[in-house]
Amino acid sequence: MNKKEKVQFVIDTLNEVFPEVPIPLNHKDPYTLLIAVLLSAQSTDVRVNQITPILFEIADNPYKMVKLSVEEIRDIIRPLGLSPMKSKGIYGLSHILIDKYNGVVPESFEALESFPAVGHKTASVVMSQAFGIPAFPVDTHIHRLMYRWNLSNGKNVVQTEKDAKRLFPKELWNKLHLQIIYYARQYSPARGWDMEKDIITKTLGRKSILDAYYAKK
Repeated sequence: MNKKEKVQFVIDTLNEVFPEVPIPLNHKDPYTLLIAVLLSAQSTDVRVNQITPILFEIADNPYKMVKLSVEEIRDIIRPLGLSPMKSKGIYGLSHILIDKYNGVVPESFEALESFPAVGHKTASVVMSQAFGIPAFPVDTHIHRLMYRWNLSNGKNVVQTEKDAKRLFPKELWNKLHLQIIYYARQYSPARGWDMEKDIITKTLGRKSILDAYYAKK
């Protein structure tokens, strides 16, 4: 296959396996999605979805959130890890939203990435899933699979994002990045990987990866 055919094979396979892909983090609006994505850093979506109902029952908008102290926020989100940084970020960005944006999450990469504890990936998720603006958030799953599929060199997530945006049609980005995450979790995990079930990697994978896998058999 040439590169164009490989890309189409990925798209077709993902559409067949995951025709519908719900956003894995529970939320009701851009603000709660922003907070949930921030909380997901170095945690799992399942764990975040267990904690956010507790937090959002008390504070589901920036005006309510700033009535809590950083310590109170940290106590609620402590099970997720990185709670000191995340609690300060949530409190700080909530104040900024009120002071600069009338409590409304802005539809801007520049604005979102200026918030405390909000990086490019978090901003990309909010832009794509809250506002429908094309973005390609790259997490560890996408970074791993783009390398396994020989579609990126695996040097860093910045390069992986550039490669993904270059290879895949822009109108598919918002759905495709979720499809790859779901596929990675079910068929191509970092551990406990069964190549026989991973049709995309088995078809497109790097020779070094394929050789290493089958050498263990």
